[in-house]
Amino acid sequence: MYSLAFSVLFVGFFIVTLVLRFWLANRHVRHVLAHRARVPAEFAASIPLAAHQKAADYTVAKTKFGLVSLLFSSVVLIGFTLMGGLQWLAGALLPLATTDSGTGVGIGYQIALLVAFAALSGLLDLPFDYYRQFVLEQRFGFNKMTFGLWLADLAKGVLVGAVIGLPLTWVVLTLMAKTGALWWVYAWLVWSGFQLLMMVLFPTVIAPLFNKFTPLADASLQQRIESLMKRVGFASKGLFVMDGSKRSAHGNAYFSGFGANKRIVFFDTLLARLAPQEIEAVLAHELGHFKLKHIVKRIGVLFAVSLGFLALLGYLKTRVWFYQGLGVDPVFASDAMALILFMLVLPVFTFLLSPLTSINSRKHEFEADAFAATHTDARDLVSALVKMYEDNASTLTPDPLHSAFYDSHPPATVRIRHLNRAAQ
Repeated sequence: MYSLAFSVLFVGFFIVTLVLRFWLANRHVRHVLAHRARVPAEFAASIPLAAHQKAADYTVAKTKFGLVSLLFSSVVLIGFTLMGGLQWLAGALLPLATTDSGTGVGIGYQIALLVAFAALSGLLDLPFDYYRQFVLEQRFGFNKMTFGLWLADLAKGVLVGAVIGLPLTWVVLTLMAKTGALWWVYAWLVWSGFQLLMMVLFPTVIAPLFNKFTPLADASLQQRIESLMKRVGFASKGLFVMDGSKRSAHGNAYFSGFGANKRIVFFDTLLARLAPQEIEAVLAHELGHFKLKHIVKRIGVLFAVSLGFLALLGYLKTRVWFYQGLGVDPVFASDAMALILFMLVLPVFTFLLSPLTSINSRKHEFEADAFAATHTDARDLVSALVKMYEDNASTLTPDPLHSAFYDSHPPATVRIRHLNRAAQ
């Protein structure tokens, strides 16, 4: 009875979410195409019509491709759950199963199940990843990656994932099996510590496996940036340039690291496009996120939400109807199976909450813009953003409702309007 009710609930949310996402995408496409013929007034003097139309075409192409990908992933989701795919996979791996003192299948079998699921999911995604990189991005002039580099990144990603993920998986599964009903508290502590550790290790250990980082060589720009950091009271381990141009023509800048290990990274494509004062303004925006405690707040929210989700998983994994309602016979129930099912269906039940995340993120972006306008010239940030919108073919006319669900940053026109007011 409960399993049937949960199946109905899952299917109901699945249909609502799928229909909503298709409806939002179609709204977005129609809205972008309806404004394709004219550059918005705020950008008319700075962005050519051809660039605006390229951004519209790029956005439409990405959105339509996203619909194909969404439809395929939805079929895969139903295939893994209600159509019995996960149950078949678990059954196929049963010869590997050993018992843990009569408490069920061993951790080795469960790790094999998680690895097999991850490998199968990755293989299903590969054609879409290839198309996105070598067809979609190539068509609009953004792809700079060779097929060999794509394969090398794939291999490195698998190896890094295995080296990091397998020990963490073993620890979590051991906690789930050995620490009783409150396993989720201990797992949360381990996961939180792992996230903080990755923030320290990523810039110095992981990222260099994929990209080359060199110290910023432009002495005058370095002096300008160091002066800005001194004014706002920010300490960094260094200023680095990343060879992003070997993969993409898109440009960006970001912070990485945690605590005393923070470093500032510029894409080489960004440095080639922006003037020194514009780079300073972009950096001031990023510094605003740190000085206004946005990063700490986001980490706090992430940790709190993850604790709640793990507590929910702690409840669900002991319920027969959770497995049956998602197409898995309870004989195949295990901690690993519970983890896979939970990861698969959680987005179905949480998509409707997406605007809440966007609202908070946009609030932070406005605050960081205001911080930048206080410590640099707002007009420099405006000119930098305009160049980045043009170079990245970011649409200037997103559908407002679609943007509310998917975009972490305010629409271009709204953001520029706020900055122009600050510049007056």
